Amino acid sequence: MRLTAPSAKAPTQRQLRVAEEIRHVLAGVFGRGEVRDPELADVIITVTEVRIGPDLKRATAFVTRLGRSDIAEKLPALRRAAPFLRSQVAKALRLRAAPDLSFQADTSIDYAMHVDELLRAPEVARDLGKND
Repeated sequence: MRLTAPSAKAPTQRQLRVAEEIRHVLAGVFGRGEVRDPELADVIITVTEVRIGPDLKRATAFVTRLGRSDIAEKLPALRRAAPFLRSQVAKALRLRAAPDLSFQADTSIDYAMHVDELLRAPEVARDLGKND
């Protein structure tokens, strides 16, 4: 009898390398302001991570806006820009086929800031025996 859930297979070195190359391409496109969608004009988007499937056909880019928590509002615009972004990835990388791109809000930074805030609360510091 199995008591633990089956774990997902770890990504291969090729998946990690391709995902990082896609992250660099997307970061460059966003950094240069090449996306012409009016909702994304003057918006600084940071690509924190890209995960790609084992077949290299689908990639998910995790995005955030540093110092802002409104990235979820920009996801529809990013979905509209996905075909253009996919073409930019295709031009930059030598792959048989460019992966379909999807975007997801990266909330890990917000979560880490929340945990840090909680740990700095006087009640928690007292319970942990820390007197900074």
